[in-house]
Amino acid sequence: MIVYVRFNSSHGFPVELEKGASIAELKKTVGRLQGVQPDQLRVIFAGRELCNESTLQGCDLPEQSTVHVVLPPSTSTQCSELVQQRRLGGGMESLTRLDLSSSRLTTASEGLAVILETDVSRQGDSVGHTETRGHSSFYVFCKTVCKAIQPGKLRVRCRDCKQGTLTLSRGPCCWDDVLLPNRIHGVCQSQDCDGRLAEFYLKCAAHPTCDNDTSAALDLIMTNTRRVPCIACTDIVTPVLVFQCAERHVICLDCFHLYCVTRLNERQFIQEPLVGYSLPCAAGCPDSLIKEVHHFRVLGDEQYERYQRYAAEECVLQMGGVLCPAPGCGAGLLPVDDGRRVCCELGNGLGCGFVFCRDCKEEYHEGPCRHMMAAATGSTLQGYIVDEEAALCARWDQASQDTIAKTTHPCPKCQVPVEKNGGCMHMVCPRPQCKFEWCWLCRVEWNRECMGNHWFG
Repeated sequence: MIVYVRFNSSHGFPVELEKGASIAELKKTVGRLQGVQPDQLRVIFAGRELCNESTLQGCDLPEQSTVHVVLPPSTSTQCSELVQQRRLGGGMESLTRLDLSSSRLTTASEGLAVILETDVSRQGDSVGHTETRGHSSFYVFCKTVCKAIQPGKLRVRCRDCKQGTLTLSRGPCCWDDVLLPNRIHGVCQSQDCDGRLAEFYLKCAAHPTCDNDTSAALDLIMTNTRRVPCIACTDIVTPVLVFQCAERHVICLDCFHLYCVTRLNERQFIQEPLVGYSLPCAAGCPDSLIKEVHHFRVLGDEQYERYQRYAAEECVLQMGGVLCPAPGCGAGLLPVDDGRRVCCELGNGLGCGFVFCRDCKEEYHEGPCRHMMAAATGSTLQGYIVDEEAALCARWDQASQDTIAKTTHPCPKCQVPVEKNGGCMHMVCPRPQCKFEWCWLCRVEWNRECMGNHWFG
């Protein structure tokens, strides 16, 4: 097998060894190539110094892994700390075997709550596919090669010199240890670095990666080792996403994708200041917004760009701004006053120069807006602006009226006509003052029976 070695943080070079080779054999090979005595070398991988008796396979070193080989620290302080660290961290579990998923589940939860267990013997041919090997502990979104959700591998480096030469005083025991900075200390064994803080990151495990090829951690996606059925399709597959609601509802990634696309089409994502543009649990549980928005990468590149655009627009609107109504523009604008006249300023490649009315979003005009005049005469237009000429041209025969009756239902709460154009049966009234959630088929308030029987038709 091929292992890439970085000697004293220099550029890596390949070393070919047998799969069952020991760390002592690796040191001997590197020492011969670098002109150094093997007993002077230290081999560091994933935050641990590897002992001579261990084998490459026993240390979870896959093909084309990168290990750091260093000389002993030059200062007596570093040497003494390293000796103490070996004594304290000798039993530390390898980062490649850690399972932090339990930190995203509560010990007192009920129903569809705890879905993971460390015993992988139960994973097998009934969990979506036939595999007897151990399950992946981490999942990431690979932004470079795969552009998809993939199994991940956890790695650590020195926060100061960004080299993987830091050995940990202890391993992480929860996701916060990995995602939040400065929680775990160690000793950096690079010659010219006195770093003491660990910096964790994740890489895609589906292909060889370089130092800068990091991936986004998806802490809510887990291996379904307890075979919990998906809340939407009821199939038992793996991996799954576990919402951080009180019930810890489980949804498979295909249904999660459909849930995200449907809500995006309906513009029913929620803009939350501390979280961003996010979604709650698919069952509507309170306090269940997804905090890591990289989970919405499941949408795919095209839909994710639309998600980002909608998020920016929603942020502008919540700040009291407006969106330019000119076709092909849609620029977010923050007017300096409350006047009706708004200009989409040109500059830096942004804006179109369109001047419009803040109230009706039409080209700017003096006097009251047309829909305000209609309201004064007693007409009810329900948000639509229709003039007399357009009304004369828009008449149709009875077949059209039948089509309209089939494709729209009135909101059970406010009676505003709502059109269904694909998506699920879970409807949300588009009126901001209403937002009533109801079932397209039953025409009653959305409930668990509707969700179970005909969510997707």
